[in-house]
Amino acid sequence: MRILGLDVGEKTIGVACSDALLMTAQAVGTIKRQSKKKDFAQLAAVCREREVHCIVVGKPSHMNGERSENMEKIERFVSELKEAVPEPDIVYWDERLTTAMARRQLIAAGVRREKRKGVIDTIAAVFILQNYLDAQGGNHG
Repeated sequence: MRILGLDVGEKTIGVACSDALLMTAQAVGTIKRQSKKKDFAQLAAVCREREVHCIVVGKPSHMNGERSENMEKIERFVSELKEAVPEPDIVYWDERLTTAMARRQLIAAGVRREKRKGVIDTIAAVFILQNYLDAQGGNHG
């Protein structure tokens, strides 16, 4: 059983998945948003293929911890995802600074700006999931 990490945006969804030991997060890819039905079908397929028992969704908050304007959209997305893919548990995890960290890592690796756009959400999903895994300290839901 594995854990999936999601960085949900309006145009894309970054996807990461844990290893079987629930210690490390690895990039899976980016889903280009098309329709909720297609988006959820792709996520359901990933959950089945990787035997996912939990999904960690990035929770957008302001730096002071207050809810961001995007939180309502994310909550609606998660509510609809639970109906479409009822099997895995879904938890929220703080995503503050993950996109900035992903951007810095890609720049440091010499990834050109055009290519960064295509992978930044995936790398942010890796950070979200890895932060969650590290915080659980081996006690994964």
